[in-house]
Amino acid sequence: MRLLTSAIAVSCLIASSLALAQDKVVNIYSARHYPTDEALYSDFTKATGIKINRVDADDAGILARLKAEGSASPADVILLVDAARLWRAEVDGLFLPIKSKPLEDAIPANLRAKAADNGGTAWFGLSTRARVVVYDKLKFSKADLDSYEKLADAKFKGSLCIRSGSHPYNLSLFGAMTEHLGPAKTEAWLKGLVDNMARSPKGGDTDQIKAVAAGECGVAVTNTYYLARMMRSANPADKAVTEKIGVVFPNQSSWGTHVNVAGGAVARYAKNTDNAVKFLEYLASPSAQNHFANGNNEWPVAKGVSFDNPALKSMTGGSFKSELIPISAVGMNQVKVQQMLDRVGFK
Repeated sequence: MRLLTSAIAVSCLIASSLALAQDKVVNIYSARHYPTDEALYSDFTKATGIKINRVDADDAGILARLKAEGSASPADVILLVDAARLWRAEVDGLFLPIKSKPLEDAIPANLRAKAADNGGTAWFGLSTRARVVVYDKLKFSKADLDSYEKLADAKFKGSLCIRSGSHPYNLSLFGAMTEHLGPAKTEAWLKGLVDNMARSPKGGDTDQIKAVAAGECGVAVTNTYYLARMMRSANPADKAVTEKIGVVFPNQSSWGTHVNVAGGAVARYAKNTDNAVKFLEYLASPSAQNHFANGNNEWPVAKGVSFDNPALKSMTGGSFKSELIPISAVGMNQVKVQQMLDRVGFK
């Protein structure tokens, strides 16, 4: 009997230890591939004792993996870096809507997606990147480019450089323009962009910035993340590029500059839901939000957070008017936008 009692006690102790270990884990599927984020993860573990297991992949790879794994997926938290991708994952049922007062208090309503089924939130924007215009200071001025609409003006014929229209960054911008202008005017505007291109769309945002500095084009569209990274670079060649260009945050006198989000959600079949919510709440905290700005050149989204990034501050003085349309609506427009791009020949 004594041996049986001891065996039961040991079994209970093992079970308790395993449960405790499970309670101290959160499994993250992340499309954020930034070395500076390592500090975020380690700080969370130090503060909570919760160990992070992470799978890194691009957005498409993460979504495909989640679909393949189904209910057997070990994922607790999903981190993606574009509104259109977040919207697609929500539509595909890959997120578990949650209720969190700290997140709802910190994140503006237009940067989170309200779920229809349980009154919770499907996903939260955690940082933003503004989609801005850069220009050759010898050819143009800020007044020439103070709205996105002006990019279609005939005066810029042969001057525009831009990456593929089907890239999520541009799909999100064009989806926002559809909300602001309506489909017909947006399609006419997209045709104007095609007519003004200096070359066929190619490369990433950094390539567009360099093309302006090299005189290949007079204007280009980029996310502030890439421009700030070049401004803070120790490479003299990057410094030389940024000195040749100006930057405009469009539509400051109307609806505001378009911003895209990097965001997070709890996975539909999360096994460590409480820890997943704690991690998302941590990413909305002032310290994590400040890290997004200073460590990775993103704009913080939580209310009342200040930051010290010199590149971001030099662009705008530290703040700018951003559009307030729901990010989820931007994502929903992506199919409609792709059809427009096909019709106007925007590759």
